[in-house]
Amino acid sequence: MSRGLFGTDGVRGRANTHPMTAEMALRLGAAAGRYFRRDGRNRHRVVIGKDTRQSGYMLENALTAGLTSTGMNVLLLGPVPTPAVGFLTRSMRADLGIMISASHNPADDNGIKFFGPDGFKLSDEAEAEIEAIVAGEIEPAQPNNIGRARRVDDGRGRYVEYAKTTFPAGQRLDGLKVVVDCANGAAYRAAPEVLWELGAEVIPLGVDPDGRNINAGVGSTHPEACAAAVLDHGADLGISLDGDADRVAIIDETGRLADGDQIMALLASRWAAQGRLRGGALVATVMSNLGLEHFLSGHALKLERTRVGDRYVVEKMREGGFNLGGEQSGHIVMTDYATTGDGLIAAMQFLAAMSEIGDSASALAAQFDPVPQLLKNVRYAAGADPLSAEAVRAVIAQAEARLAGSGRVLIRKSGTEPLIRVMAEAENEDMLREVVDGIVAAVERAA
Repeated sequence: MSRGLFGTDGVRGRANTHPMTAEMALRLGAAAGRYFRRDGRNRHRVVIGKDTRQSGYMLENALTAGLTSTGMNVLLLGPVPTPAVGFLTRSMRADLGIMISASHNPADDNGIKFFGPDGFKLSDEAEAEIEAIVAGEIEPAQPNNIGRARRVDDGRGRYVEYAKTTFPAGQRLDGLKVVVDCANGAAYRAAPEVLWELGAEVIPLGVDPDGRNINAGVGSTHPEACAAAVLDHGADLGISLDGDADRVAIIDETGRLADGDQIMALLASRWAAQGRLRGGALVATVMSNLGLEHFLSGHALKLERTRVGDRYVVEKMREGGFNLGGEQSGHIVMTDYATTGDGLIAAMQFLAAMSEIGDSASALAAQFDPVPQLLKNVRYAAGADPLSAEAVRAVIAQAEARLAGSGRVLIRKSGTEPLIRVMAEAENEDMLREVVDGIVAAVERAA
């Protein structure tokens, strides 16, 4: 079944521009409601969370109207992290969970992500079926079957209490000074609460959302803000989340950044030593550094690679029975604890290692020496297809031949923005720059 509305992480776009309009959100809500009521036997309940974007109010109301028009009862959580929606969908026995967020994107963007009753993101097939319903006639409920909507005041509190249970019993964070950058996003209250209640001295950053400042100069896409705060306050660790808190970057006490690959390397090796790593493997995407692969091999562990997108990481984990996976960007998926990436719980696992081992963040955050990697993005016009140009394909083939045996090239379209992502890895950094710059130039000419 074809898909045009849904990308790699739900539906996303610029607010008040197709497809992120009130009209489309209403149709999506109605279509999702019709999809989940098709057998007539389910519970007709959906939970909706959102981040702090101003456009979230518009989309929340439109989705609620669409859902209730097809007989769904709506529970509104307000601003909560994306993983809280996955958790609460399952905990509250709902048919469907919806998160309104464009994650790490700027405030003018927004998105709609769907979760099934098991708390996991919907499959490509389910999204395609909902998209087909959107395109057709949507049958409304009879007047006596229209749904209701109400606010859930303790949704954040339920998630906070659950998040604390993932930290080792009997351990506390007393004596640790932690900067937590919430990107003026969905975790601006939950993340500082969890860390403070576990005993840390918390220095909050990015906790003053105004509807327009989400991810603006703060958060995991701007880790320099957290790094500066760590150095200014002499903190032991910095935790930098993105707008919906499903990804994290760790900043050590020297201000150095540890990305998702380094965090996954630490957790994989620790879990394997403790007999907790199922399948003897870590699941990561094609973007993860070759250095991670070499590190895992040295620990007799495998790296299972997937296409880019945390949904595909989770699908591979569920298919193979693995319990740890993620992305270099900082989505860390631990299915023992969560159904999707959870930046806060991943950071707490890092803090647990610090507490148990007694090492500094800098000692734990550099698990391997990464192979030099360079990524550049090229924006292209709507409707264009620069990767199909013969000249571009020829330059890519030349680059692959040049790096054969010593590195690799990865070219892909973004699933959320009109961008071509050009990435390469090679030990020779001069060659690396030449290869990437050559491909970028060819793509720019074609675009």
